[in-house]
Amino acid sequence: MSNASPILTPTTSAPPDTAQESSRTGLDPHSVHRGFLEHVRYSRGKNPENATVHDHFMALALAVRDRLANRWVRTARTYYEQDVKRAYYLSAEYLLGRALGNNLLNIGMYEAAEQAMREVGVDLGALVEMEPDAGLGNGGLGRLAACFLDSLATLGYPGMGYGIRYEFGIFTQDIVEGYQVERADEWLKFGNPWEIVRPEKAVPVRFYGHVEHFHGADGKPVARWVGGKTVIGVPYDTPIAGYGNNTVNTLRLWQARASEEFDLKLFNAGDYERSVVEKNDSEVISKVLYPNDAFQAGKELRLKQQYFFVACSIADIVRRYLKNHSDFRDFPKKVAIQLNDTHPAIGVAELMRVLVDEKRLGWEEAAAITQATFGYTNHTLLAEAMEKWPASLFERLLPRHLEIIYEINQRFLRQVQIRYPFDTERIRRMSLVEEGTEKKIRMAHLAVVGSHSVNGVAELHTNLLRRDVLPEFAEMYPERFNNKTNGVTPRRWLLWSNPRLAKLITSRIGEGWVTDLDQLRKLEPLADDAAFRQAFAEVKRQNKTDLSRHLKGLCGVDLNPDAIFDVQIKRLHEYKRQLLDAVHIVSLWMKARRDPSTIIAPRVFLFGAKAAPGYVEAKLIIRLINGIAEVVNSDAGTTGLQVLFVPNYRVSLAERIIPAADVSEQISTAGWEASGTGNMKFMLNGALTLGTLDGANVEIRQAVGDDNFFLFGLTADEVIARKRAGYRPREEYERNVELREALDLIGSGFFSPEDKNLFRPLVNSLLEEDRYLVLADFASYAAKQQEVARAYKDTERWTRMAIHNVAHGGIFSSDRTIKQYAEEIWQVKRIDVKP
Repeated sequence: MSNASPILTPTTSAPPDTAQESSRTGLDPHSVHRGFLEHVRYSRGKNPENATVHDHFMALALAVRDRLANRWVRTARTYYEQDVKRAYYLSAEYLLGRALGNNLLNIGMYEAAEQAMREVGVDLGALVEMEPDAGLGNGGLGRLAACFLDSLATLGYPGMGYGIRYEFGIFTQDIVEGYQVERADEWLKFGNPWEIVRPEKAVPVRFYGHVEHFHGADGKPVARWVGGKTVIGVPYDTPIAGYGNNTVNTLRLWQARASEEFDLKLFNAGDYERSVVEKNDSEVISKVLYPNDAFQAGKELRLKQQYFFVACSIADIVRRYLKNHSDFRDFPKKVAIQLNDTHPAIGVAELMRVLVDEKRLGWEEAAAITQATFGYTNHTLLAEAMEKWPASLFERLLPRHLEIIYEINQRFLRQVQIRYPFDTERIRRMSLVEEGTEKKIRMAHLAVVGSHSVNGVAELHTNLLRRDVLPEFAEMYPERFNNKTNGVTPRRWLLWSNPRLAKLITSRIGEGWVTDLDQLRKLEPLADDAAFRQAFAEVKRQNKTDLSRHLKGLCGVDLNPDAIFDVQIKRLHEYKRQLLDAVHIVSLWMKARRDPSTIIAPRVFLFGAKAAPGYVEAKLIIRLINGIAEVVNSDAGTTGLQVLFVPNYRVSLAERIIPAADVSEQISTAGWEASGTGNMKFMLNGALTLGTLDGANVEIRQAVGDDNFFLFGLTADEVIARKRAGYRPREEYERNVELREALDLIGSGFFSPEDKNLFRPLVNSLLEEDRYLVLADFASYAAKQQEVARAYKDTERWTRMAIHNVAHGGIFSSDRTIKQYAEEIWQVKRIDVKP
């Protein structure tokens, strides 16, 4: 009997079961209903009568995935058959949030699902709410990556995301007695219905070992990396659906597995712990997002994580390319790889290793291919965020890559030397290797040298990148540097998160804005339409009421929906200046206590932020905000002021808070924020920006006009000049009575009765150094806050301003950003996937 698998021909196969097919692909309520019940029985093994709410969620999610799978397969086949050029996005973070509602929306079956669930007595909203956030990121970097994936699919670009399938994502934040307490984020505790594991595409990844050098049969030198330990990267694929089309792209996340899961000999000998040590050592690589790198073991694990997912991804990209090609001449014509910040920068050395060592290309040819393939996005101006790894760590962990980096550096510095003879200082500054007490590898320099494109993420950021951060590289390679201002997906950040406003907009200008956000400009004349202004204001009031109700259940605080909702939600870092906001609240409260009439309009100050577990100052700021909230809220009836730090800020909370916000706090020290995307989400939802000329704030203000933006503070150049002149923050403290009173009260222990000296380090730091110029900008900030309050009291003026912000939000769509990447960096074309 033959061992071959039988193949059914059209003449021998049975006709398809159309009812069965519609339960898998149909978008009408009946088909969704049928598909849901089938998954309750066959995937969950339950009768509808005894199925739990979790069973309902999983069954509906799987029914949605069925519909995605059909398009997913067709998309992959179309890309393969047309041999298209693909964009591969390498990112250590993807802050995806929840998927059920977004997928229902994108494939056009939300209303059908709502009706189908109603027929079986299930609340669709409750199912959406019970899904855990996929928090595989820390902030804007990861959320941007998620927005980009949505836009790639919606615009029909062949693209794929690569990252790590962290078992534990960004930590769950509890607030205990005012302090941040971290708990592991067990987002996979009850399984993930969206992903499909592909063990047949697993990739071996080597660490440690040594390099052998010899000459091959052709007489050419050969390097072979041998020994060490091997870890297996197993891919888990998640479908990324485009809105209103048939494209479903892929996010492939890699999970680490041991090459040898279990040592039976050791187990049988009674050494149970050592029998699984290899498994534990290997799998820790994909265990947790951003392990603490304050210690050597943490540094090594982070570099392992970066190389692990990059090596897996490049092996996968090369494998896919070779399905249609026998050599690498056309590799850059079919492959574009974008490095999302420096985390995947080791990809430059890894692709060189694959091409030179494994595929036996000459160095010059491999280098040309590598440079033509890679693009590098820089996301930071912070020196501490421009990754540098000890050469000793590279030598131990990735010995072959260290050799390759040294060779790249030697050849590159020779070019610099020829271009700028005798300029040894320039050579030192541009070297990929930082010499010092500890030799380090500069990953940003590796990314710049190994890429054909280097982009910033806002006009100001890109200019500062050229002028201050990488000036010598910009001078040597001006054609490589370009700007791609960030954007956000309007599907999640308006259509999904703010359905009332989306419905109002659609009722006036049609639904084309969902995929062409520039159409929001049609709203501009409606700012003078009294009926539209009234409807717009009512949407905001309802959103504020909904948020107040939700936060009452979450935090037990009754918020006044008629107050100004003044919001600052983002990663907690000193340069983002949550501390400036907090000091001002203290000052405002002290004035209100003396004279309540100084409060022009009632205020609700909302904060949401997570501080890195090892970031002591940031965690102390959280404790201060909670201490202030306890005091201020105790007499809110008198002052009209309320403060709330919302615990465990995440995507699903942002979806509730942003539509309700009146004021968007974007108050980073000018010259420190690369772009920001929260500022764009707030703007799109009708919040007015109170901000400095930093990051994308500059472009937001240009778009909406000076009259619709509350500007304060020093500019980036003024910040530099102030520091060069010898900034003395204590002088600001001495000359400003309100500032002095607020800092004295904080330093006195008034907001920390259990420890009178608790906040002295924060106050001392401001008075002695004030690295982020909190005190220098305080007077300007406080004055602008008064202007905000006066503007809010004029309801008609405020609503006009808010409508103008929404109307000019089109430029900040991630669709626009991705189109620029595709046309100007990647050279990928849109592909129509047929139904």
